[in-house]
Amino acid sequence: MLQMTTPIDTARPRALAWWLFAVAALIVLMVLVGGVTRLTESGLSITEWKPVSGVIPPLNDAQWQAEFANYKRIPEYTQINQGMTLAGFKAIFFWEYLHRLLARLIGVAFALPLIWFAVKRQIPRGYGPRLVGLFILGGMQGVVGWWMVKSGLSVRTDVSHIRLAVHLLLALSILAAIVWTALDLWRHPERKARLTPLGAGVGAILFVQLLFGALVAGLNAGLVTDQWPLMNGKFFPGATQHGRGFFDALFNDPAVVHFVHRWWAWVAAAGLILLARAVRASDRRASIAIHTAFGLQILLGIATVMSGVNIVLAAVHQLTGALLVCATACGAHAAGRR
Repeated sequence: MLQMTTPIDTARPRALAWWLFAVAALIVLMVLVGGVTRLTESGLSITEWKPVSGVIPPLNDAQWQAEFANYKRIPEYTQINQGMTLAGFKAIFFWEYLHRLLARLIGVAFALPLIWFAVKRQIPRGYGPRLVGLFILGGMQGVVGWWMVKSGLSVRTDVSHIRLAVHLLLALSILAAIVWTALDLWRHPERKARLTPLGAGVGAILFVQLLFGALVAGLNAGLVTDQWPLMNGKFFPGATQHGRGFFDALFNDPAVVHFVHRWWAWVAAAGLILLARAVRASDRRASIAIHTAFGLQILLGIATVMSGVNIVLAAVHQLTGALLVCATACGAHAAGRR
């Protein structure tokens, strides 16, 4: 059993903080690759979950043909991509494989240093359980990812947008928790920051925005219109399918989901401005990061819609969303420092 409680004289909080910042950077990269994987409709190209052996991609023509044969059995191929060439399959396989490879790399990048710091008794008192909890959440993220992929392998021609939202939100929640923990370690390991009502409120508002952003991605709702601020000539175009109940339309109708995402963004912006102003004196860099991230995010969102969901703009929009989560975590942490 590893000793996770360490006297303060042997602890290396700054080293742990650098390690966690590096893991956070890898998660941001994985969010970007995951966004491209979704935008290129590549997520169902690997139809099996092999956490260990899956790290080795197909190495010869026979192995490629076997992977392609598996893909040909699912509805996405039979109903949408029938006739796809092997070269086309390799293109979508690349993004899903890269996404899964990054997930494995993050697991190793978290687990091995954690064991090292524990063996060397360099983890400050009180941080061991938190770090182990973060590792467990990372493992759950892999399970949720496969749960998401499975939803598109039998009946549907794509993954469930609800499961996609769970997958993305869990990743961003882990990212925020890692950044928060790194900041605790970097500044005052013995005086952990508390989550203030302002930080919690802004976090909840941002969570809603991220939820609907994930639903937009899962439903391809960005393609409902290429206009801004109107939607196809109207402020609110109405539900795509009439006769739906309110909550059904709120989470499942592309037009309604798109409408909520584009206008809730301004509620999120107001909350983020309040947070940035509250911490401007104590942490000016966090304040600047929040303003910069949400400003870019809004501009990129508008540009993505008006471009007809250009892949580059949409991917950078998702990347900036992950960076906004980091900036918000920094701001909330600054607001709660003792």
